[in-house]
Amino acid sequence: MEKKMSIDKYSRRPKAELTPQKGRYELYNLSENPFPSSPFVNPNSNDARNNGEIYEPSIREQEYQAIEENFLKVPQSDPNHLRLGYMMDTSYIGRGNGKTAFLTNLQKRINQDFGLSISNEMNKCFAIIVAPEPGGKTKTFESFVDLFISRIFESNVIEDSLISLRLDAIIDLYEEFDPDKHFSDEDDLKGKLQSLKWYADNHIDFSKISQQILSNSYLQDLPLDFPIFSSTPLFFQLVNQNDFKEYFKNLKRGKPKIEFTFSHLVNLFLAAGFNGAYIFVDDFERIPDFQSERQKRDFALELRTCLFDGLYTNARTGFYNLILILHAGVPRLIQFAWEQSGLEHRSPISFKKIPKNVILFEKIQLEDTFSLVQKYLQAYRIREVAADTFSPFTKDAVTKIAELNEFNASRILKMAYEVLERAIEQSSSEIDVDFILSTDEANQLTEQRQVSGISEANTKDLMKESYEKKHGHGSTLP
Repeated sequence: MEKKMSIDKYSRRPKAELTPQKGRYELYNLSENPFPSSPFVNPNSNDARNNGEIYEPSIREQEYQAIEENFLKVPQSDPNHLRLGYMMDTSYIGRGNGKTAFLTNLQKRINQDFGLSISNEMNKCFAIIVAPEPGGKTKTFESFVDLFISRIFESNVIEDSLISLRLDAIIDLYEEFDPDKHFSDEDDLKGKLQSLKWYADNHIDFSKISQQILSNSYLQDLPLDFPIFSSTPLFFQLVNQNDFKEYFKNLKRGKPKIEFTFSHLVNLFLAAGFNGAYIFVDDFERIPDFQSERQKRDFALELRTCLFDGLYTNARTGFYNLILILHAGVPRLIQFAWEQSGLEHRSPISFKKIPKNVILFEKIQLEDTFSLVQKYLQAYRIREVAADTFSPFTKDAVTKIAELNEFNASRILKMAYEVLERAIEQSSSEIDVDFILSTDEANQLTEQRQVSGISEANTKDLMKESYEKKHGHGSTLP
């Protein structure tokens, strides 16, 4: 009997069967809530909603065209090419206007083929994004250089440079060598050119490859302890990016690290076939926000020396092109330091007529909001629908969300997330304007506006008020 019972357990079925339930968002033809729960972009996230991967380029076509025409397409060989530019917010509504998402996608676009197609093969440039740390951790130029180099390492562009140098040397020394026959794709290329066994298996003398690399004219003035020289016939080893990390870590602070960044590393990149790089400094205000006036001036002076007037390879060639990302109000914060250091003359930040080195980042419009919301919804549709569909939102509801959030892209997306969650909890078949206005999020935004009362408050002419206090009431400004 016990034996039969032990066998029955495999054939008997429970009386209570499970009934599959619909997915939480299936009612709205969505696999998940398509909007980000956090209002800010994190490029390192694996979630497409948060890392900038869901992106509608038409919204920022004007800004992209300006960067392309004024920076990306201008030959690096032009001595007057722009070395320092600014992308400026025109709105004071705060963070979240889409600059980081724009930069993340711009970086990807450039690095696809190092800007060769964009510039009609005039430029071969890589792009990196540097974001100063909050809390004043990046207020000195030295700390900025440290952060800059850490982003260089993260981008693996040094590894790319070493691969390029080896491939060029092989092609130069072995006329019959056909890369297409040896490498199936980019990963295969990198893996094989970093393996001494591959060289031996293919009868390629690595000592000759090493000698060919070291004969490059750009490498002749580098210090003898520079990592590239560890890859020699004597030591017979392949130098890699970690050797550069260790080398930089052991350099003394100050000039040695600055020379590595703005001379020695630039020489390596030039030897590898790059003729420039685009360095986007996001949230630049995190630097001057914590600086004294003297620190601001010193920072600007060092920046001018490294970019324009010093004896560094970068200053001589204009290799690095820095574009500082500025929120509204930041130009006033640094203008005096720029003037004192002479950087204002080199790359003006104050202007009457918009110069080419300034890219204005405008607040999005209503049609942009429609495109933005549709892009996120489409990315998580279970079944295909027309591209101009907003369901479960009505078009008027999207308009109301945009108005309540003053057309701030991040805040629009976050409110869309929260409203959709509330609609699911209440089993609402549609999200219309009335539903938007009944949510806590809408009430909070309305209250914030009433409390601030900025638009309704009487304005004061502070300059006139100050003058009258000093010279007597009724006095007029000269």
